[in-house]
Amino acid sequence: MGIFNRRRTGTDDVALLALQGEDMIEQLAQAHVTWGLGTADRWGLDQRTGVITWTFPDKTASAPAQILGSFNASTSSWVWAWGNGSILPELSVAAAQVRDWGAERGLPAFTQARVDADEEGAATLVAVAVRVTKATGFYRASGTASVPVITFGPVTLTAADGATSTFTVDVS
Repeated sequence: MGIFNRRRTGTDDVALLALQGEDMIEQLAQAHVTWGLGTADRWGLDQRTGVITWTFPDKTASAPAQILGSFNASTSSWVWAWGNGSILPELSVAAAQVRDWGAERGLPAFTQARVDADEEGAATLVAVAVRVTKATGFYRASGTASVPVITFGPVTLTAADGATSTFTVDVS
């Protein structure tokens, strides 16, 4: 049995959704690397505005954001954003959407605030969550003990000269 407390088979809806989510994550990662995701000098998330910003030498990139949750390798655990009191409720709307989706299907891994999960298990939770929420991007942030996973929408790129453009990915 896996983190979903049920047998996974080739026809299991959750397993299929996880595979689709993993494919989607791969496609999103390839698309977002074109504007530099993962290569920024620094990043920041303003919980008050719900905007994540990446800073590069020649531009900034910003997008509306949601926090899905965080993974802690030392405790082998995943904590959903809606179950973390330090995250403003406005930034855990996507995580709550996934919780509701899991509740409708009787899946405890999506309805318990803290889930025992190794890195692969956490990646599966993220893959399903990205698919369920139809996020147009995700960012596995840096962290010491706990690594936050943030989803985001269309990215606004602002060049040093002030010119802007928007980067979107169709996730249909």
